[in-house]
Parts: sequence; structure tokens; C-alpha cells
Amino acid sequence: MRRSFASLALAAAVVLSGTASGKAARRPTPAPAPVLAPTAPKLVVAISVDQFSADLFAQYRRLFSAGLARLQQGAVFPSGFQSHAATETCPGHATLLTGVRPARSGIIANMWFQPGLARAEKRVYCAEDERDPASSPDDPVVSAWHLKVPTLGERLKAVSPASRNVAVSAKDRAVIMMGGHDIDAAYWWKRGAFVTLTGRKISPAVEAVNGLAADMIKAGDGPLALPEWCGSRDRAIAVGGGKTVGTGHFPLEAGKDAGFRASPRIDAATGALAARLVDEMKLGQGKAPDVLSVSFSATDYIGHAFGTEGAEMCIQLAELDKTIGSLLDHLDAKGIDYVVVLSADHGGFDLPERLVQQGLPNAARVGGGLGADELAAAITAKTGITMPGRLLYSDGPFGDFYLSSALNAEDKAKAQAALVEVATGNPQVAAAFTKQELASVPMPGGSPQDWTLIQRARASFDPERSGDALILLNRGVVPIPDPSRGYVATHGSPWDYDRRVPVLFWRKGLAGEEQPAPVETVDIAPTLAAVLGLAVPQGDFDGRCLDIDGGAGDTCAAKP
Repeated sequence: MRRSFASLALAAAVVLSGTASGKAARRPTPAPAPVLAPTAPKLVVAISVDQFSADLFAQYRRLFSAGLARLQQGAVFPSGFQSHAATETCPGHATLLTGVRPARSGIIANMWFQPGLARAEKRVYCAEDERDPASSPDDPVVSAWHLKVPTLGERLKAVSPASRNVAVSAKDRAVIMMGGHDIDAAYWWKRGAFVTLTGRKISPAVEAVNGLAADMIKAGDGPLALPEWCGSRDRAIAVGGGKTVGTGHFPLEAGKDAGFRASPRIDAATGALAARLVDEMKLGQGKAPDVLSVSFSATDYIGHAFGTEGAEMCIQLAELDKTIGSLLDHLDAKGIDYVVVLSADHGGFDLPERLVQQGLPNAARVGGGLGADELAAAITAKTGITMPGRLLYSDGPFGDFYLSSALNAEDKAKAQAALVEVATGNPQVAAAFTKQELASVPMPGGSPQDWTLIQRARASFDPERSGDALILLNRGVVPIPDPSRGYVATHGSPWDYDRRVPVLFWRKGLAGEEQPAPVETVDIAPTLAAVLGLAVPQGDFDGRCLDIDGGAGDTCAAKP
């Protein structure tokens, strides 16, 4: 028997309204630390919408009617910047609650390479502990091992041990980068269910949501309704190989977890889990403030699979608005004093086939010549340098490139120079920088919209983890050569369509205001620290406190 998506919403509502069927083991609850402000909220809700660009927010904001409409009644910063060049999920999530850029967090990409690593696989996943023999980039032992700085939740727990730090998402890297090392509850989606850290058991709340999701996946579900205002976007775009996108309404084939994950349903399940954990752990209902991080992943999955301008994304944002609204309504019903911040880990770019039809002739797919093997062959042709194994490593036709650790210093310098020369000669490359060039550039300041390409790259540079060279593609070049068998669109560029994201703050009684001037996502953590009255040593943040109450309460001056 097939069910509509409304049945999952109804089932989620039952979960949200229920009480916990079991008790989570918690440490004793002492009185809150006196260093926190007496007006501090009892719960910080940090929401990330994966791949929610400032462009998408601007395009749809007037159409929202639920959660995303409510958040616009608070402090709105429509031009928030993930100011660095590495606009990927892991680096972006790491900025949100640490207050530092990738150059300091150490999270330079989703994947990087360590050519001298003892294991056969030289790729390293941002949220794995490769010291564990059981870990691999594709099946990681999930860990915050690589994150070099604490998150807001960790800082809060250090001064207020009774505070809880909780994170949920469909993606493990979102959970880890928002939660950090000292995390009380961490859940993400894997192979059809929410799972947790190695050695921990899932709670009754998670079992309940997993059961609802399993029932829907087993039975299948009908297509989702197309809102009236999505009608103009419901048109097919050919991307090659007989594949089209643009008209998908997310029918769920029985037994197909992938169809559940790459649809608004995974966000509904994530929101239901977050609300259930509020009940089970009594978040925001004790003497000490708690942090709940919720990263909604479907916008990213849908952006990759279908692009950002079709019916699929329109349906997704309409459903996301409802999902966020349900979570906020649940917190209201519990009588919790909470503050919300919503932002994104990065933006996104539509598929070039549709962009060309919309009048952007420079949009294109990456051509040949920029793969690691192709560039290695070009280096050998120029220098005569060869290796018995791999000469060059990369995770795609752009980003960090790593030369073999077996090269001597002289050959490595020659190979590096040849790599940059070949790359800059490619007509689709905007710039290529050596590791030494990036290390010599001071960390940028001022407005992130004015940063040069090398400054954007510097904000993502870590001398221990970054490559021997960094290659940046031209604006409008999508680094997916063949979309017919996988992703059709992506992100990861240094351009503003990937860097600009909205930043929204809301709390009951907060005066509404909109500030169009650019801010950074690293400003979120210092702002929330000020709201909590959490003292942080000078220089620990790259960002600054934002005055989110229009001067009425002088948010930033309230910080000790």
C-alpha cells in the first residue's frame, strides 16, 4: 500500500508530541556556571541548510509561510559569506560554530590526501580517524580527530558541565563539525537509519524515528505535491545520455533508501529526530543552557542530483519551510526560551545546460586536461620525472593537488612548477597557486566580498594538509564533465554563488532588522557566545559579534 508524504508528517507529529519511552544516562546536573548571562536562552538551536545559497534565499524568501518566514522576522543578514575558497560541506559546517576559517580549523575540504600515509588509500576523509585500521574514506570511523578547534557547544560545556551538546543530520560530517569532540548525542543517516558514534547505543527516540522511516521506505510513497508557485520551474532539461531533470516530484519506490535520502523526506526525519531528542533529553528545560545543532541535508542532495532551478528544488524548499516550522512550533509548545541561528555550509550553482538557456553563455562543464593522471603525464612530458607509483593525487579537476612524497626536493620543485604552468595554460583555469605562495599571503581582513582569489584561497590553507598546488576554475565552470550517470551540478568554487549564504537569527522578543552589508559565517559563534554571556579569550575567533537586536539590547556589549 502506497502512502503520501503527509503520512510521514502525521507519524512525525505523533513522535514529536510523545514523551521519551526511556531515560538517557546523563551526568548529574549542577547549578549553571555564574559566568553565563542571567538572560541567556535555555537552548541554542543552530540550523544549517546544506547548499542553501544566498541566491536561493533571495529567490524564495517571499514565498515562505512557516519556519523560514518566522526566522525572517528576526535579524536577517542576506549576504553572509563562507569567505574561503573551499566551499564544501565539511569546511563550511566547521565555520558555523567554531568561529574560525578552515585555515585555523584544519578542515580544508571534504577529502584531502596524505601521500605518505601508511595505508594503501591515501585519501583522508575530514570526519574520520584514519589511525583506526577499520577506517576508510568511504566507510569511516567517524571522529572529530581532524578538527583543531572547539565548537560553541564544547566551550559552553567547559564552563557549564550540565549543558548538553547535541547534533543531528543526514551527514556525519555535518554532525561532527557542528558538534565537535565533546558531544553528548550525535546521530546521522547511514544505510537506511540514523546511527551514532562507535561504541554508543541509539536511544529510544532514534529507534522511534528509524521505525517510521523504515516503514515508509518499505512501503514506498507517492509523488510530492507541486506548489502552485513552482509551476514555471516544472520543465525538462536534457543533460545527455537520455537523462533529463527539472520535472521530478520525488515518488518513492518501495525499498529504495536512496530515494528517501535524496528527497525532502530525509529533512522531515531529521527534524522529527531533533524534536524527539528535545523531549527525551529535556533540552532547554534544565538550569543550564544546551546546544542543539540540526543540519538539513536534502537541499544539497537535490541540488547535486537535479540542480537548483527546477521543480525539484522548488518542492524541497517548500517542504523545508514546513519542517523547520514544525520544529520551532514544538519548541514553543514546550515553553522553551530558545535562540535560533540559520545559515548554510556553502551555496551552489545550477547545471550549465539550464543556465545557458537562461542567458548565461559562459556556463560550461569542465573539459579534459585537469585530471590527476592527465596533469601527471604533462608534468612528465615537461620535466622527464617519473614515478613507479602515482606522481600526483587529487580529488577532482580542481582544488588541492598533491605530489608524491617519494620525490626528492629538487624534483618536487620542478614538478610543482610544471604543474602550475600546465594548469594556468588551461583556458578553464582562473588561477593556480603553489603551497609556498599561499603560505606567504597574510590572512585577509575587511569585507569578504572584496577578497582576491588568492586571499580566498589563503583562508582555506593549512600548511599541514593543503596540497602542493591549488587549482581554481573559471567562474561558471562546473567540475562535472559527464552528468548523465551521476551528479548534474555541484559547488566548491571560490565564486560568490558558492560563498554567499543567508544568516538569520531569531528569538522571541528580538526586534526585527535586516542588514545588507556582508558578514561572515565565522561571526555566528562569537554572536551566540555574547548572547549566552560566554567569555571567550581574545583572538580565539576569526569572526566578530554581530549586533542582532538593532542596538535595543546591545548584544555585543553584553558579553563579559
